[in-house]
Amino acid sequence: MTKSAGMRDVAQLAGVSVGTVSNVLNRPDVVAPDTRARVRAAIAELGFVRSESARLLRAGSSQVLALLALDLADPFFVGVLRGAEGAARAADIGVLVMDSASSAASEATHLAMLAQQRVRGVLVTPADVSGATLAQFGRARIPYVLVDRDIPGGIGCRVLVDDVAGGAMAVAHLIAAGHRRIAYVAGPMELPQYRDRLEGARLAVAEAGGGVREAGGGGVNGAGQGRGGTAGGGGIGAGVELIVLPGCAPGDVAAGRDAAARMLGLPDRPTGVFCGNDLIALGMLQGLFAAGVAVPRDVAVVGYDDLEVAAAAVVPLTSIRRPAARVGRAAAEILLEESGAAAGEHVHRELVFQPELVVRASSLAPAPNVPVRSPGS
Repeated sequence: MTKSAGMRDVAQLAGVSVGTVSNVLNRPDVVAPDTRARVRAAIAELGFVRSESARLLRAGSSQVLALLALDLADPFFVGVLRGAEGAARAADIGVLVMDSASSAASEATHLAMLAQQRVRGVLVTPADVSGATLAQFGRARIPYVLVDRDIPGGIGCRVLVDDVAGGAMAVAHLIAAGHRRIAYVAGPMELPQYRDRLEGARLAVAEAGGGVREAGGGGVNGAGQGRGGTAGGGGIGAGVELIVLPGCAPGDVAAGRDAAARMLGLPDRPTGVFCGNDLIALGMLQGLFAAGVAVPRDVAVVGYDDLEVAAAAVVPLTSIRRPAARVGRAAAEILLEESGAAAGEHVHRELVFQPELVVRASSLAPAPNVPVRSPGS
């Protein structure tokens, strides 16, 4: 068996010390360019590969960040990964990807493994919303950044999206188009993002002087004074009602089709629908089309996330865009800062990105029975 080349072999071939070879591998900026070139040529000629396990023993941590996503089937986390990899690549750092599949037990197992591997830091969207799992992981003294989710008592940095603002944007857009009965179709309501979007929807309706009720429940609650006057007045929000349909787990296309059937069975059918994510919205479009309901003439639809497929739908989907790649890049940059040479000066902080309304054909028609005003009227 041929013995693999070591650092001493590289040093001998390049005519330098072992320490110089180590500097070229770990701190190339302190080595003169011609010496670096000579050492790298020797490394290439000998096929030298340094031992990462040995380097870990010396340094105490790796040159790898980890991304522990809540669900890699969710395109949002694919966008987060792209952004994080871009930031890591610029720093010559790798990214290890794991998926908790929304399971607190799986999250605990993955975090224990990452602690054993001494990764440089972790980007994590917690499945255990109590924070207990991350509190346990914190004892390993490996920095982490929360992505798109806060937890009680969390002490790390946070990079979030303002989903309350996003929910308000979606429903305010429908109200402005003249819709008075608007349905909110959530994903699994145990996830705080869907609750935040509902909270934003409630705020938009309250500002318009309207109220909220559960589908199949009692009367409207939460009516109040808004920008359009009182709930019974003649302003833009007069008589606005938000009808909350039960959560649609697991928040996929099939759940959207089921929600469409339930919504069409309501005695007073909504003319506008805000869906908790784009997959639900695409299923809603399918269900409405199958029932002969025209979008947006009969029912306007707004989704959330602005996935690539939203613009490619048969009726291009209006959606709330979350800047996933920017979230991932910012979170990785913060984590690199916290785990780098200036870690002692790092101060934990929260960064909140604002979503954006992207208007397409699925919501462009005026609400049924709302007269179309000519310009200047």
